[in-house]
Amino acid sequence: MKHEILPGTNLDVSSYCYGVMHFGTKVVGDDVYRLYEKYCDAGGNFFDTAHSYAIWRENGEGASETWLGACMKKFNNRADMVVSTKGALQGMPSVYDRPDDCMTPEVIDSDISESLERLQIDAIDLYTLHRDNLNHEVGEIIDTLNAQIKRGRIRYLGASNWTRQRITEANEYAKAHGLQGFVSSSPQWNLMVPNHAPINWDGSYDDTCVMTSPEDIAWHRETLFPMMPWSPSSYGYIAGAETVPAMSFDNPISRERRERARELAAQLGCTPLQVGLAYLRSYEFPVFPIIGTVNLDHLDQLLGADNVTITPQQRQWLLDGR
Repeated sequence: MKHEILPGTNLDVSSYCYGVMHFGTKVVGDDVYRLYEKYCDAGGNFFDTAHSYAIWRENGEGASETWLGACMKKFNNRADMVVSTKGALQGMPSVYDRPDDCMTPEVIDSDISESLERLQIDAIDLYTLHRDNLNHEVGEIIDTLNAQIKRGRIRYLGASNWTRQRITEANEYAKAHGLQGFVSSSPQWNLMVPNHAPINWDGSYDDTCVMTSPEDIAWHRETLFPMMPWSPSSYGYIAGAETVPAMSFDNPISRERRERARELAAQLGCTPLQVGLAYLRSYEFPVFPIIGTVNLDHLDQLLGADNVTITPQQRQWLLDGR
């Protein structure tokens, strides 16, 4: 797999980030180790998880981070891996017992402590805020996170489901005060057009998330700011899945784009899913799609997208047929 330095850091990361949300729930034991090993053997070294993952399963809280930590320990390759985990997530009181305000220094400190323990590591390479909280000034948030950097508990900062405006404001504050700002953004983004945006993993509307707009893409192209998009496969819609979240993308525009992806895949000798992933990687700014699967064959197909190249002309044709 191709590697490059994540801009603004010294992190050498693989082109596709492996989202291990379902480690410890949909897959456990030796099956987890096989998935981890296959990804690493392909040259992958970039993992995405979160403090909140697996809370939807009884006694599952922390399972994703815990199993990722177990994998790094079993294969003794922590030094070669880049770990991104998320924290400071509000809401979900029925399954995730959180304070009313998760952006305080105390809650962030607690989240980081628990994540470090589960992952069995000394520092988190890329610590990403799972959501924004507009009740807090960006300066306050940057100050809180830089205090954690100073303590050596986290290395770099990411923003998940933050608007480009808030990221810009935060990074301007960081620059003005000689502090670290955000080095990545992680919104929802794929080739398809959602029926409502953004779409959560169960097909529901989630207004705490951010769906990438054409204006966002223009901003990333201008600034070259890195992106780590989640749901890059439109929950499998591009490959023909008919699950509830996948069908949340089902509309005339998406159907036309899916058909063009199938045509281009036939020309390139790959799959429509690989075309969809290569489409994201074809832009002029750094894009590290977060792929998430617990199926070994599916993981093979996802990783194979690294060998597919989409030209700017093909990218435009996928979008509008011109």
